[in-house]
Amino acid sequence: MTGTSLLSVEDLRVSFATPRGTVRAVDGVGLAIDAGEIVGIVGESGSGKSVTLRAITRLLRRNATVAGRAAWRGRDLLTLPERALREIRGREVAMIFQEPMAALNPVLTIGQQIDENLVAHGGLDGRARRARALELFDLVGIASGVQRLGSYPHEFSGGMRQRAMIAIALAAQPMLLLADEPTTALDVTIQDQILKLLMRLAGELGMAMILVTHDLGVVAETCGRVCVMYAGRVVEAGPVAAVFARPRHAYTAALLRSMPQAGPVRQKLVPIPGQPPRLDQTLQGCPFEPRCGFVEAQCRTAAPAFLETSPGHWAACWASNRVTAS
Repeated sequence: MTGTSLLSVEDLRVSFATPRGTVRAVDGVGLAIDAGEIVGIVGESGSGKSVTLRAITRLLRRNATVAGRAAWRGRDLLTLPERALREIRGREVAMIFQEPMAALNPVLTIGQQIDENLVAHGGLDGRARRARALELFDLVGIASGVQRLGSYPHEFSGGMRQRAMIAIALAAQPMLLLADEPTTALDVTIQDQILKLLMRLAGELGMAMILVTHDLGVVAETCGRVCVMYAGRVVEAGPVAAVFARPRHAYTAALLRSMPQAGPVRQKLVPIPGQPPRLDQTLQGCPFEPRCGFVEAQCRTAAPAFLETSPGHWAACWASNRVTAS
């Protein structure tokens, strides 16, 4: 990272008011991304990955309370007036949602949904918008664009719907793409095609990207840096090669051990025991302590500080030295 990051998130906190009490879904997250960089965010379901992206773009439900700072090119997205935010959201910062069938409007054609974005942010006339829509279809690999513009989401396959979502997101040529599990529910072959498409487009367009995923293999292939989230917090962050080769947090090490390993000898998977903590309850000490194999006395009473363990590699773990040595 440089001192001139496109996006700099500091102490982001998101809580939801629910009948059971306050749920602290994101608890002090910080991250930054430079122009043209691809950063991965990984973690179990419920760790706060998707909520973090939605908080940055202020796309949360009304029962959410957001605090902290999300500086986009020097302007705090969390405090901008709604009108100013709408000029940025979709034009400069775009998002691909995790389930295209839920995100796409079922009663509008794909062409109409691309056109909505172009009307809001493009400033083009009708003929130019149609030409741009066809150009986007070609860019994301949707054939027979003239006919497909008039198709509805249910007439597309899962992979084609995801490509249509990407086309809509890219319509205004954003500088940052927030990709929230863009390959969820797709078969392995289509997942590979979508990921290669996103990588190619990021390179060709000079676009930065934050990629949320459960798949550590995807992060290893596509990202330069990775943030590991657990219980609403970033517990480890750094260059992908360094984090995966020498994890400094017990949770990162456990995630890596739970993944299938390549090699001629079959090995049993090592699942992470237990369940993530409830976020509607106050957490004492390290949130991973009940599931951790490296527990020390202080893990139960004091939350570890997020410290730089080597250049650019940060972790919040009392037992980081033992984790690395294991």
